[in-house]
Amino acid sequence: QVQLVESGGGSVQAGGSLRLSCAVSGFTYNSYSMGWFRQAPGKELEWVAIIDSDGTTTYANSVEGRFAISQDNGKNTLYLQLNSLKPEDTATYYCAAASVRLAWWARLSSARYNYWGQGTQVTVSS
Repeated sequence: QVQLVESGGGSVQAGGSLRLSCAVSGFTYNSYSMGWFRQAPGKELEWVAIIDSDGTTTYANSVEGRFAISQDNGKNTLYLQLNSLKPEDTATYYCAAASVRLAWWARLSSARYNYWGQGTQVTVSS
């Protein structure tokens, strides 16, 4: 059974940093895409950052240069480093995993991801 469990959320002031972690268990696929999505109150779920099994990363324009996605395969953990946080980054952040490596046109769609964590809240105050 695949499980994804996020941690590391919290409340910070604008300009601050956080590191989100996603502990992955039971995921035995060697070719995959994983990513972070977020949903702010009253808004749709949006993708933030994606990483493939070969290490290829993709970032949303709104976070590029401020956020960094990484994975530690030895620890079965996905990370998202959030720097220079802005109030508009306030949202619930979810990690997600797809059991195949997604094509470029598919990897930004939340519907393509089979497995999801429960979410962790990030609140940025001005």
